Amino acid sequence: MEKNMDSRLYNSDTYDNHISTAAMSYDLLQAEDIDDYLERNRDNMLSADFSNYLNNLLNETNTSIAEVVRGSGLDRTYTYQIFNGRKKASRDHLIAIAFGFGLDLEETQKMLKASGNRELYVRDERDAIIFLAVRDRKTVTELNIDLYENGLETLTDKKHN
Repeated sequence: MEKNMDSRLYNSDTYDNHISTAAMSYDLLQAEDIDDYLERNRDNMLSADFSNYLNNLLNETNTSIAEVVRGSGLDRTYTYQIFNGRKKASRDHLIAIAFGFGLDLEETQKMLKASGNRELYVRDERDAIIFLAVRDRKTVTELNIDLYENGLETLTDKKHN
């Protein structure tokens, strides 16, 4: 990457205190060789093993899977399968897991991004309601009531895989 690259690229959209997505995009556009790009940016790439991410989050937050299950409103067996990497959770179920962890807005957005899902988008009515519920530290039950009262699908309406 050019040493004189605009420093603002390092300040937006950061992931885990690494360089920004914009800086990585710039680097990729300048790359002549994909192998060289991947080698230079290996530490900045998203982990393919999302269950490791969740289990690290358990350690960081000093939370048990049982506590996440209680706070998420999801089925116990299904949630354990997500944490063990045997099931891939839908975006809604990951949001429910974020509630189970008691994550704040930044942590919730980071988890969604790390899972390969889109972050909460405030121009989307349903996402805006979820966004405020996370900000206000509501429970999944309170969020589901808000969604239902607005004629929207609750987090736990869909059957899990």
